[in-house]
Amino acid sequence: MPRYADGFLLAVPRRKLAAYRQMSRKAGRIWKEYGALEYIECVGDDVKKKMGTSFTKVSRLKPGEVVVFSWILYKSRADRDRVNRKVMSDPRLNMDPQSMPFDMKRMTYGGFRVIVDL
Repeated sequence: MPRYADGFLLAVPRRKLAAYRQMSRKAGRIWKEYGALEYIECVGDDVKKKMGTSFTKVSRLKPGEVVVFSWILYKSRADRDRVNRKVMSDPRLNMDPQSMPFDMKRMTYGGFRVIVDL
């Protein structure tokens, strides 16, 4: 069965990284509780590349911010839709844009069919 991933790229103010990590741990536990296979959050460490378009450029990184690259893996797109419906209605997850430790308007995200899985 083909797996499915939601991918995210966002800029987080360095001073809010601890709050972002805390929010992500809580969110990840909820996603996995409802059936996500993996919940991964990564902070940029080597993202200023000269080849191609850098993550810093794509995320419109400002001084004092770090790039965060994340993904959530599911069994299938149908399973992702089912899991996300449950997650988005869970009262433990506060999705109010004003309470987020990053600017949600600058977040890039999308759903992806897995085409290579080794």
